[in-house]
Amino acid sequence: MQGVLNTSSTTATAASGHAEGVSNDEFRAAMSRLAAAVVLVTAQEPPLDPDDPDAPGGEDVGMTATAFMSVSLDPPLVMVSLREGSRMDDLLDEQPLWAVSVLAESQRHIAGRFAMKGRISDRLLFQDLPRVRGEITGAPLMGGALATLECRTEQRVAAGDHTLVIGRVLSARVPGAEGGPLMYFRGRYRQLG
Repeated sequence: MQGVLNTSSTTATAASGHAEGVSNDEFRAAMSRLAAAVVLVTAQEPPLDPDDPDAPGGEDVGMTATAFMSVSLDPPLVMVSLREGSRMDDLLDEQPLWAVSVLAESQRHIAGRFAMKGRISDRLLFQDLPRVRGEITGAPLMGGALATLECRTEQRVAAGDHTLVIGRVLSARVPGAEGGPLMYFRGRYRQLG
């Protein structure tokens, strides 16, 4: 019969949860050929003690992401994929307001700073970066970004070792930054063109 695909061998899974014959390295190599825009996802932790006006406020938190996309125009929705159990995943599980800065090609240093493993505190990472605070979310928005979005979580979906966070866009701005987007391709930050 034409048009029918025999899926018995392609849907079998090994004990690791991968389809037979697909290793982590093979999957990672294949996905590295998919060029992606680079964004900085930010949020502000809630105050440590919301009932005490003298208690320290929450810290700003940031994370570089390449798994970010537009989902819907009406209503305006976007989605970001977060590693399950990461600081940003835990924060957005309790804090529904967050923001996204679409990084320009000149902002590679920002992407690298917020992507490093074993990094220093987020407070120090933000320290010398030009930014404004989002009027709706209170989250940092990077100066020089190609676009900024403020979002509120609408839905969280467990997906393997990641959480897909779908957010309603509450504000969208194009500040007029010059240059092209920062891209991620074959394991490196790159410029378009």
